[in-house]
Amino acid sequence: MLFGDASKARVPLPIFSALRRVRQKGYDSHTLRADIAAGLVVGIVALPLSMALGIAVGVAPQAGLYTAIVAGVVVALTGGSKFQITGPTAAFVVILSPIVVKFGISGLLTAGLMAGLMLMAMGFARMGKLIQYIPHPVTSGFTAGIGVVIAVLQLKDVLGLQIEKLPDGFGEKLAAYWEAKHTISLAELMTAGLTFALLLATPRFTKRIPAPLVALGFAGVATALLHHFIPAFDVATINSRFHYTVGGTVHPGIPPLPPHPILPWGEGHMSLALLRELAPSAFAIAMLGAIESLLSAVIADGMTGTRHDPNAELVGLGIGNVIVPFFGGIAATGALARTATNVRAGGKTPVSAVVHSLTVLLCMVALAPFVSYVPMASLAALMLLVAWNMSEVRHALHVVRIAPKSDAAVLITCFLLTVWFDMVVAVSVGIVLAALLFMRRMGELVSARAVLESSAELEMAPLPPGVVLYEITGPLFFGAAQNAMGALACISDNVRVLVLDLGRVPTIDATGLVALESAIEQLFRQNKRVIIAGPLPQPSQVFARASFAEIAYTAKDREDAMRLASKLAALPSTEGPPSRSALPKPTPLPTRATK
Repeated sequence: MLFGDASKARVPLPIFSALRRVRQKGYDSHTLRADIAAGLVVGIVALPLSMALGIAVGVAPQAGLYTAIVAGVVVALTGGSKFQITGPTAAFVVILSPIVVKFGISGLLTAGLMAGLMLMAMGFARMGKLIQYIPHPVTSGFTAGIGVVIAVLQLKDVLGLQIEKLPDGFGEKLAAYWEAKHTISLAELMTAGLTFALLLATPRFTKRIPAPLVALGFAGVATALLHHFIPAFDVATINSRFHYTVGGTVHPGIPPLPPHPILPWGEGHMSLALLRELAPSAFAIAMLGAIESLLSAVIADGMTGTRHDPNAELVGLGIGNVIVPFFGGIAATGALARTATNVRAGGKTPVSAVVHSLTVLLCMVALAPFVSYVPMASLAALMLLVAWNMSEVRHALHVVRIAPKSDAAVLITCFLLTVWFDMVVAVSVGIVLAALLFMRRMGELVSARAVLESSAELEMAPLPPGVVLYEITGPLFFGAAQNAMGALACISDNVRVLVLDLGRVPTIDATGLVALESAIEQLFRQNKRVIIAGPLPQPSQVFARASFAEIAYTAKDREDAMRLASKLAALPSTEGPPSRSALPKPTPLPTRATK
C-alpha cells in the first residue's frame, strides 16, 4: 500500500484473480502466440470429447459443445487458475444422467444453475481450501467407481445393442444388456475396436496431432466408404441419431450455429417443489465440480510451479455454471486431461482457454456437416478410454495393497456405493467413515497414566501417602475424552488427593471439557481433593469459562501441584466434600502463551 496501514488493507474479492496476476506480470506478443497455439490444440482435443460427454449424459452432442464454448470463456476470465480448461467432464456423467432420465433437459439445466449459485457461495465464503480435507481413499474410490459406470454406459453403442431406454440402476443396466444380446452388431463392434486401437496407437507415432482427431476422423471416413460399397455395413452416426430444428424444419446432426440464449427451465414456470427435488442433485454437482476443478488446478500448479486462488476458482466456476444453462449447456468443471494438455502445449494465461473455446465454436459452425458423420461407436470407444484413464485402476489397487486396512475398506466402500447407488451416497458415507477413522486414530494418540508412588522417568520424588498423579498427554477432544477420563472412575478409596497434570494437553474441545468436569465432580462427591496442574491447553478461554473453582484446586505446574498435594494430604479427612477454607486461594493458572 502507498498510504495507510497495510494490516488494514482490503482483501480483494475472490474473482478475476488469474487475470489480475496476468495484468500485474504483463502480457506480450510472445505470450499471445503461445496461448493461441495451445488453445488451438486443446480446442481440437475438446471437440470430440465434448460431444461424447454430452451424449454420455443423455442429451444432444451440441449441449456438450455449448458447455465447452461458454464455460471455457467465462471461468477462464473470472476464475483463479491461469491454466484451467473448463468444460463437460466424465465425472459428471453419473450425476447428470439420472437427472435427465427423471427431470428431462430442463431439470438438468436448472440443477446446473442451482449448483452454480452454490459454488459462488462457497467461493465468496472462502471455502476453497476446505476441499483438500476430503480423504484420498474417498476420492480414489468414487473416481474408480465413476470410471466403471461410464464404461458400462458405453456398452450399448459399442455393441450396437437395440435398447429403447436404459434403466437407472447398475444391475438393471447389465440385465438389460443381457436381454438385448441378440441385437449385437458386428459393424458397430468393429468400428469401436478400430477407433480404440487408433486412440492407443496414434500417440506412439506422433503427439503433435491429437489422437481423438485421428481416430474419429479415420473411423468416420472408413465407415462411410464401407457403407457406400457395402450397404449392409451400417453404423449409427451423430447424423442418424440426433436432429435439430431451425425455422420449423428438422435437420439431422448438430446445428452449425453458435449457442443462443434460452430459459433453462423451459417454457414452464420454475416451482419451489421442483427446486426442492433438484437440490440434492445440485449439491452433488457443486461438490463434485469443486473437487475436480480444484484438483485439476493443483495438478496444473505442480506442472508449472505456480499457485492458483482456490476461492476465486470456485467463484469463477460458479459464475460459469450459472451462465451456461442459459445457453443450453450442461454442468461444467475443470477438466484435468485438457488442462494438462494446455500446460504441455505451452499455454501461459487464461487467453489459451478462451482460444480453446473459440476453436470449438469455429469447428462447430464450419465443420458441423462433417462432424455429424462421426460414428456413435467411435465416440463410445473414446469414452471407454476416458473411463479407463479416469478410474486409475493400477493406482487404486496399489492403495488397497499398501494402505492400512481401514483406508482400503473406505476406498472399496466408496467404489461399490458409486457403482451400485450413486456418487452422493458414496461420498457422504466415505467422508463419515473417514472421519470416524480419523477420530479413532486421534484418540489413539492421547495417552493417560496414573503414578501411584513415584516415577524415575518423570524425575519425581516419592508421592505423599494418599496422593495420585494422573497425567494426560495429547489433545483432549471428543474422540478421546471418554477413554482418557475413564480411568479416574477406578481411583481407589484410600486416595485422598488427585493431581491431574494437563501440562501436555495441547488443546481441548467442549466434549473434553464436559468429560473433565464430570470426572472432577464425581471425585468431589467421593470426598477427594483434585488439583489441576498446568499450563492449561489452548484456547485458554475454554478453561476460563469452566466451573472448576468450587470443586478443584489449581496449580501453575506439576511441582507447585505436588507441594499443594502434600499440604492437602496432611489435612484431617472430612465426612463430606472437602472445604477450601483451610488454605489460601491458589494462584490462577497461566496459559501457554503467558508462561
